[in-house]
Amino acid sequence: MSLRPRPQRRGIPLRTIAPNAITALALCSGLTGVRYAISENWERAVLMILIAALLDGIDGQVARMVRGESKFGAELDSLSDAISFGVAPALILYLWALMYAPKVGWIVALLYAVFCALRLARFNAQIDSDAQPRKLAGFFTGIPAPAGAGLAMLPLYIWLWSEEPLARSPWIVTPWVACVGLLMVSSLATYSWKSLRLRRNVRFEALVVVAIMLAALVSAPWQTLTVICIAYLATLPFSIRAYQRSRVTPPREVPARRGAGPDAA
Repeated sequence: MSLRPRPQRRGIPLRTIAPNAITALALCSGLTGVRYAISENWERAVLMILIAALLDGIDGQVARMVRGESKFGAELDSLSDAISFGVAPALILYLWALMYAPKVGWIVALLYAVFCALRLARFNAQIDSDAQPRKLAGFFTGIPAPAGAGLAMLPLYIWLWSEEPLARSPWIVTPWVACVGLLMVSSLATYSWKSLRLRRNVRFEALVVVAIMLAALVSAPWQTLTVICIAYLATLPFSIRAYQRSRVTPPREVPARRGAGPDAA
């Protein structure tokens, strides 16, 4: 009696639905930020981008937890990032300040969105490549898309808590957004949060700092986001120096994980 081969199961495994649904929610959140910007509700517009960044950090963790990594999830994550952290912040900043710089403001908004897409495309092109020295050393190449969106909106944070008219000046916002876009497509080595390791004797202090930051975000969100952005910018020289030092000793290679998203590895 001959054994018949079992028919192959078709369709998407059910365990991949949860991480992909979170990615779709991040995409919806980013687009909702544009909707609030059209009605000039700037606080909610920024909040939607921040929620998208939070969901973007969760979907990869959920995918690994339920073993739901997939090529489909990685592609969906890239498309979501391009819209939530490229197109949406560009439109929000254009409606807020860049539109008052004739021609130049729209060009910068376009360049920022294109640079974000180019960064994500560069990652997808190298996802299966073994020659990724920065990733193996625990660094990003350029600033990741969620961090780029957060930095690009720094003048908006300052304006929300200070109501300083100078912060909304298109002649300040325009070069700032252009610089952030260039940082995303640059070859600078920036810290990857997953590669950072704390010493055992400072774990309690780290929890205290995290608790203080969460409390500050609740009580004074825009001031806290301003400080976080400035602190992140201050780490760039240290990350460049740390990567130069790490090149002296070749790092231990780790296998690349697929389906975690371009800025989650």
